[in-house]
Amino acid sequence: MKENSVFFQCVFFMAVCGACGFLISLTGVPVGWMIGTLLMAAFLSIMSPKWLKMPQTGIPVHWLLIGQGILGIELGMKLNDSVFYIFKENWLTVMMMLLLSLFFALLSGLILWKYSRLDMLTSFFASAPGGLSAMPGMAEEAGANTGMVSIIQTMRIFIVVLSIPILLFMWIGTPVEHTVSPAVSTFEFKELSGTVILVLAAWLGSYLFKLLKFPAPWLIGTMIFVAMAKSFSFTAGYDLTAWWPPELIILSQIFIGASIGSRFHKKMFIGLKETLFVSFLSTTGLVLSMFLCAYLVSAATDLPFITSVLAFAPGGIAEMTTAAVVFHADSAFVAAVQVLRVVAVCMILPPFFRFLHVLECKKKKQSRASA
Repeated sequence: MKENSVFFQCVFFMAVCGACGFLISLTGVPVGWMIGTLLMAAFLSIMSPKWLKMPQTGIPVHWLLIGQGILGIELGMKLNDSVFYIFKENWLTVMMMLLLSLFFALLSGLILWKYSRLDMLTSFFASAPGGLSAMPGMAEEAGANTGMVSIIQTMRIFIVVLSIPILLFMWIGTPVEHTVSPAVSTFEFKELSGTVILVLAAWLGSYLFKLLKFPAPWLIGTMIFVAMAKSFSFTAGYDLTAWWPPELIILSQIFIGASIGSRFHKKMFIGLKETLFVSFLSTTGLVLSMFLCAYLVSAATDLPFITSVLAFAPGGIAEMTTAAVVFHADSAFVAAVQVLRVVAVCMILPPFFRFLHVLECKKKKQSRASA
């Protein structure tokens, strides 16, 4: 009975937040469903009205995973050779931008450390754009303040999800709608069987990638295995099509937006005004810096501006790829670059942070000894 009660509470919460997403979507702002849902979810979670009985930890994480899984299947069906061609033509630019992402992350962490009350290790882990699911765990292993890392990482994703789509909307306007092929929108037995096969491939991919401890397994594993299933079926001479209506992307936006927004609560902000203000400024500077770099990359290469911005934005993998789908950018390329950035951040920055922490501890010991 208790599980059913929690389920209906979550559905009601997402329905209310989704209604706000619907209103924002009427303005023509891309990813309006996710932005509106995110704003309303954060507002309700912070205000905690009596009629809203939700756990302080937010809605269960499986809603976020379902949203990522839907998005992963959508991306897997779109993944083709053009992604590898773009990588081949722009590999040097991609690598340079990834290195710039690491540099700006270090700079943002340095600013947070120098102008807030956080220790060095917590500041760097909180500013690293490695994903909300990965960085708190790594921070805990290194001995940083996991709570502060989670709060600032959540706020960074919140800022990026709100700012990037709105900036793009102000820059280029409403994206031109693309027609959806009948093979994806019609409901026939062939499409039903194809949907079952792709869903099974998605589940297998997410399960395997979770065992291998890849970042965002429900998104990346799903995308890769769905793309492999379509490739194998094409090689075998079978056209694997699925019933996949565009409304599912709206559901994905609602699930992801509600999951992120529901994790905000009043206690997060008690006594943290100075730290959150400095974090807000450093995150804003990080977003604007990457936005400018993406513009320079687009001007110097054949990479479309929208694709460049979303690929290099310091947001979450699922959030930026969702925006890419709505903006009709190369969503598979965006997902691939975002994954590379997360992998680079998770592999390079944590050992470097620990090295800096050791140097800082030695420096403090020497200063105490000399005193």
